[in-house]
Amino acid sequence: MDFKTISVIGLGYIGLPTATVFAARQRKVIGVDVNQHAVDTINQGKIHIVEPDLDMLVHAAVSQGFLRATTTPEPADAFLIAVPTPFKEDKRPDLSYIEAAAEAVAPVLKKGDLVVLESTSPVGATEQLAVWLAAARPDLSFPQQQGEMSDIRIAHCPERVLPGHVLRELVENDRIIGGMTLKCSAAAQSLYELFVRGRCIVTDARTAEMCKLTENAFRDVNIAFANELSMICDKVGVNVWELISLANRHPRVSILQPGPGVGGHCIAVDPWFIVDAAPDRARIIRTAREVNDAKPSFVVDRIKQAASRFKDPVIACFGLAFKANIDDLRESPAVDIVRELIEAEIGTVFVVEPHVKELPAMLGGAELLDAERALNRADIVVLLVDHQQFENIDADRLQPRVVIDTRGMWSTKRKRS
Repeated sequence: MDFKTISVIGLGYIGLPTATVFAARQRKVIGVDVNQHAVDTINQGKIHIVEPDLDMLVHAAVSQGFLRATTTPEPADAFLIAVPTPFKEDKRPDLSYIEAAAEAVAPVLKKGDLVVLESTSPVGATEQLAVWLAAARPDLSFPQQQGEMSDIRIAHCPERVLPGHVLRELVENDRIIGGMTLKCSAAAQSLYELFVRGRCIVTDARTAEMCKLTENAFRDVNIAFANELSMICDKVGVNVWELISLANRHPRVSILQPGPGVGGHCIAVDPWFIVDAAPDRARIIRTAREVNDAKPSFVVDRIKQAASRFKDPVIACFGLAFKANIDDLRESPAVDIVRELIEAEIGTVFVVEPHVKELPAMLGGAELLDAERALNRADIVVLLVDHQQFENIDADRLQPRVVIDTRGMWSTKRKRS
């Protein structure tokens, strides 16, 4: 198939880089987002998110006329849906963003179009997308109705990239292609082979959905082991960083590094989709989620213990993002920790986060400072995110203060509190 025009619905941390790599292959790309600010920013050749090298590629794509953003879907040959898939308060999947995308795209569909769901989704979400589209366009046929003879092709092709390395991994990583039929898979494979240098591996839609969930659940379980180990070591008086370093010298042991919890829109969310699908069988996956969700409160308790040594403690929290060297605060355990500290009213709270210009509204009780000013005033310093900017902080600057290092970055510079 020849995809002359490609539409990407959702111009966030995945959608915008994906739109840009298609545009770099000189395909006409129409990006769609409900955020007018994002649309205006992109049309100026700029970006509204932090991702290395993305700004240059977006500027080139827009200036050369291959990328344009809008708030309303327009006709195209392929539609990629890359919208959020959060969970509700009861941990059940929230597919409202996918449903809204289906309603927006449906009016401009035509015979022969391909619709790809990229959003990480619970098993069956791609089929549900097809149901929503069919209800909105009874004049067209869909795979669940006509199989291989359908007017519209539908597939699930989940992203599997690491923030901070998105552009490289979009191109180099293998891609899972899960069509609702073989022809759906073939169409999607043709689309992704425009830029993917890794293998495009074909399966069915449900397996593709479960594959992405499995990848993130696997990582979550392994992180939970490291986090649980760190809490045990705290109780028995063992340095967890040294312990892991020693244990990993075993040829068949590779323990991950613990942290303050697990964040981001994938690992902190996706395992719950598996639990929801099989709650009586997903016992390890559920427990891992519970361990990782509990880690921020453990960190807060440690900070409270340290704060009790001071009459009016000043606490400087270093990092808010869910991982190092990015600006993404989604599901960040660091945000949860700072919020709990503010609500506890145990002292003054400063935040050092070089990747944001202002704190989110929920952290209104804290103050955003640079590292130098925060260190000058802090009694307690808490490392929550191992940004590169924090690595070179001199040990002498930390020495007079209580240091709680949840990432192990400073653990070799001084004896941990």
